[in-house]
Amino acid sequence: MGKLLNKWNQMSLVKRILIGMIIGIILAITVPQQAKSVTILGSLFVGALKSIAPVLVLFLVMGAISQHKSGQQTNMKSIIVLYLLGTFLAGLVAVITSFIFPVSLTLAAGAKDVTPPGGVVEVLKALLLNLVDNPIKALFNANYIGILSWAVLLGLALKNAADSTKSMISNFSDALSQMVMWVINLAPLGIMGLVFDSIVTSGIGSLLSYGKLILLLVGTMIFVAVVVNPLIVYLTIRQNPFPLVFKCLKESGITAFFTRSSAANIPVNMRLCEKLGLDKDTYSVSIPLGATINMAGAAVTISILSLAAVHTLGIKVDIPTAIILSVLSAISACGASGVAGGSLLLIPLACSLFGIQNDVAMQVVGVGFIVGVIQDSCETALNSSTDVLFTAAAEFRKWRKEGKKIDIKNVA
Repeated sequence: MGKLLNKWNQMSLVKRILIGMIIGIILAITVPQQAKSVTILGSLFVGALKSIAPVLVLFLVMGAISQHKSGQQTNMKSIIVLYLLGTFLAGLVAVITSFIFPVSLTLAAGAKDVTPPGGVVEVLKALLLNLVDNPIKALFNANYIGILSWAVLLGLALKNAADSTKSMISNFSDALSQMVMWVINLAPLGIMGLVFDSIVTSGIGSLLSYGKLILLLVGTMIFVAVVVNPLIVYLTIRQNPFPLVFKCLKESGITAFFTRSSAANIPVNMRLCEKLGLDKDTYSVSIPLGATINMAGAAVTISILSLAAVHTLGIKVDIPTAIILSVLSAISACGASGVAGGSLLLIPLACSLFGIQNDVAMQVVGVGFIVGVIQDSCETALNSSTDVLFTAAAEFRKWRKEGKKIDIKNVA
C-alpha cells in the first residue's frame, strides 16, 4: 500500500486529475446509486478552497505591496505600463469572445436563485460600498473587492515597517500558499466527486459544455499570444514583432506549459533575457515582478468563467458593465497567487460584480479545476512568455530612442 501511495504522489498533478475525472465518469455511468457518497469529496474540496481563498488574497496582495522597493534606476515604468496594458487588453478580448461565443455551465440545483443588479449605476454603487466594507466582515463574507482594497491600503501602510514585520507577512503568505497546495493536491478526489455529481444530476451531456469552455479559453489565449501581444510590441518598437514573440513562446512558453508555475519559470526567463542582451538591472526586477502582476492568461480565465456564470444565470450585461469587468479582471489577475489554479480563486471577485452569490461562484471555481488540466498550462505559458516579451519590448524601445541598432530578425 505504501509503495502504491508513493507512486501516486510521484505522478504529476495533471495525470492525477485526469485519473480522478475518468474514475468519476465511470462511477457515474456504472454505479450511480452505490457511489453516491463520492459527491461529498467535491463538496469538501470546494469548501476548503472557499474557506482559505479570502485570507490568501489578503496576505498575498498586502505582502507584495509592502515589500516593493522604490528609487532603483531601471526601465521599470515602461515595463509595468506594458504589463498592465497587456493584462487589460487580454481581459477585454476575453469579454468580447465570451459575447461572440457564449458558453453556459451546469451548476448545482438552486444556483439559479440569483437576483441580478438593475444596471451599471447599481453595480458601481455596490462596488464602492464593497470597497469600504469592514475588513473582518469582508473576510467572513468572502467580499473579495473589500479584501483587495484593504490589502492594498495595508500594504502601502506597511512599506516603512521593519524588515522583521515584512518577513512575518511573507512567511504567512508562504504558509497560506502551502496550505492551498495541500488542498490542490487533493484535487483529483475533489474533481472525481464534482464530475460524478455533475453527470448523475444532469447527465453525460453536461460534460460537452466543458469541451466548449476549453476551446473558448485556449482559443482566446492563442489570439492574445499571436495577435494582441504582437500588436502591442509593434507599437512599442516599430518593427516586425513576430521573431521575438515566437522566440519567447518557444523558449519560455513551452517550459511554463509543463511546469504550470510562473515562479518556477523565472530562471528560464532570466537566461532568455541574458541571451537577448537585455539590461540585467532591469530584467532581474521585471521578471520576478511579472510572475506576480503580468497575468494576461489569468485575466482571460477570470473574464470567461465569470461571464460563463453570467450566461448560465441569464443575467443581462451592458457595455459599460463589460468594460468594468475587463478592468476588474485585470486587477484581479494581478492578485492571482503563484500556485496552480491561482486565478480560479479570484473568480468570485469578478462574479460579485454581477451580484452572483459566493456559493455559486465557488461552483464555477470547481468547473475551472475540471478544465484546469489544459487551461492552467496554457494560462501559465501565456503569462510567463509575456514577461520576457514585454521586458524586451521596453528595452528595445529605449535602445531605439538612444539610436542603437535592434536586430529583431536574428533573435529567433
